[in-house]
Amino acid sequence: MREICVDRIIEAVRNLAISACTQLGEAEIKALHHAVEIEMSPTGKEMLGLLIENARIAKEEGIPICQDTGLAVVFIEMGQDIHVVGGSLGDAIDEGVRQGYKDGYLRKSVCHPLTRKNTGDNTPAMVHYDIVPGDRFKIVLAPKGFGSENMSRVTMLPPASGIDGIRNFVVKCVEDAGPNPCPPTIVGVGIGGTFEKAALIAKQALMRRLGSINSDPALEALESKWLNEINCLGIGPQGLGGRVTSLAVHINVLPTHIASIPVAVNLQCHAARHKETEL
Repeated sequence: MREICVDRIIEAVRNLAISACTQLGEAEIKALHHAVEIEMSPTGKEMLGLLIENARIAKEEGIPICQDTGLAVVFIEMGQDIHVVGGSLGDAIDEGVRQGYKDGYLRKSVCHPLTRKNTGDNTPAMVHYDIVPGDRFKIVLAPKGFGSENMSRVTMLPPASGIDGIRNFVVKCVEDAGPNPCPPTIVGVGIGGTFEKAALIAKQALMRRLGSINSDPALEALESKWLNEINCLGIGPQGLGGRVTSLAVHINVLPTHIASIPVAVNLQCHAARHKETEL
């Protein structure tokens, strides 16, 4: 049984919060550069260039990529042979978020849904736990901005809808979102499970490395096809028209009940912020 002190978790979460909000990943930067090459619209090319420049400045000066530093979404992969000592795991994650948003001068955007009173420290984080074999302890932190989150949707399709019905829902979600999620977007799609599980696996799809290949060849083919259809919508970078509306479509699938096809679309803005570490 391996022990991990909560102090290490607090420090790790703090550092992830700051780096995720200020440093766009190499895969995301590479995708934006590729988008510049294939974008036909002069305005679209200019917008993409500005996004790349913005990311450079943010990293060099240690300032947020975007004013919306998001709600901290945390994925924990915890080995069943790990024992957390010195306090509560959930409290440690929230304390790390609290310190990261304070020390990194990150905007605190979390409030009560009814009174709208701000919690003052960007907590609580939205934490998802996955218990795995062994003694590994992995933390993925994704500050999720709500320009894109607001445009995300879940539906329960009848089985007769088939793949065409799923495709229509996914493409329509992007079309209806228009410029609101700050395109070019990444489109996370969750198919199957239950109402809530489809939404979770759609969000998890956004954590997949941009540019990576889906391990299922059939899903990889759908991702390519749906991305092409989305990019034919003409929404373009920042909604100003062009060829590049989305950088990628990532699909996750789970078995579901014979009576339904749960489908979730979780949109991510161009600032696909997520960092991870293992303790």
